[in-house]
Amino acid sequence: MARGVARAVSFGRRATTGWCSYRRVTVAVCIGNLVAVLLVLRSLTAPASFAPTAPNRGEVVQYTEEQIRWVEESIRIRREAEPVELVLAVKKLRKKLAQEVKRREELSLVLKQKVYYDIARGLHELGDNSSLAQQREVVESWRVEKLKNIASTRNQSSLDLSSEETTLEFNWHMLLEDIGLWIPDEVTHTVHDDKPENEPEEEEIVAGPPLSPQCNAELHTDYDGAAVRWGLTHHKESAADCCQACLDQAKNAKPGELKCNIWVYCPSEFGCFSPDKYEHKHQECWLKQADHPKLNFKDKYSEPYRDAHPTAPVVVPWMSGVIGA
Repeated sequence: MARGVARAVSFGRRATTGWCSYRRVTVAVCIGNLVAVLLVLRSLTAPASFAPTAPNRGEVVQYTEEQIRWVEESIRIRREAEPVELVLAVKKLRKKLAQEVKRREELSLVLKQKVYYDIARGLHELGDNSSLAQQREVVESWRVEKLKNIASTRNQSSLDLSSEETTLEFNWHMLLEDIGLWIPDEVTHTVHDDKPENEPEEEEIVAGPPLSPQCNAELHTDYDGAAVRWGLTHHKESAADCCQACLDQAKNAKPGELKCNIWVYCPSEFGCFSPDKYEHKHQECWLKQADHPKLNFKDKYSEPYRDAHPTAPVVVPWMSGVIGA
């Protein structure tokens, strides 16, 4: 029993010694954390104590020569980077636009309507097939005649005609824009050919099966002739089919009927131009007959023709062939 008491006393002494060691470590860690928290709180509540002091009012700040050189260099680079010419051009453009807006606001609505109806009446009398030159002549003749009438009635009437005269003489183009009328002074068709002289022409590809040699196909060509079959209601999938339709019609034609010897096909997906009133669409196949076939158009439309027909393209879109030629 005495030995048991001695062991218990010895165990309690070792436990007490261990507990005191852990407590000391825990207290030390807590104190360290508390000090860290206090330092953080101080830095948050008084940041100015760590910031550099600003110069007092009235105090002259001294810069080094290198700092001054850096500032001057940055100013120089910023000035060189400014688009001076662009800024000046924008200012001039704004000034010009402001002047045009001011002049446009001064144009009378009554005058615009009167000019519109008079010019529209004159252009309507020309018809739909009038050329640009004829339209320009009608408009300019109306303006000149109007100015003459104003000049002759200036001394005979008490009305103030200076505004109308100024508009017709100086603001004429602006007035035409306001009433929605614009006629180009000249239509110039320029074809740029930058292909080398000795380079061979590229062969144009036609959709569909190859054409028979007896079709005598010619690209960008439109032949004239009496209509054997109207293309408006006669469409074929390809030029070869159109040519074959002409051959079949000539072979199966009854006595006294016209025999097809000309086929005209529209290969363009956007349709083909023609001066008539119809809209000619893709895959139209015209079967024609002529004892002496004559060309309507070949390769390109002439400049006078395009002036008279503004919707005409440069290149003839049709392709044709004369059977047995």
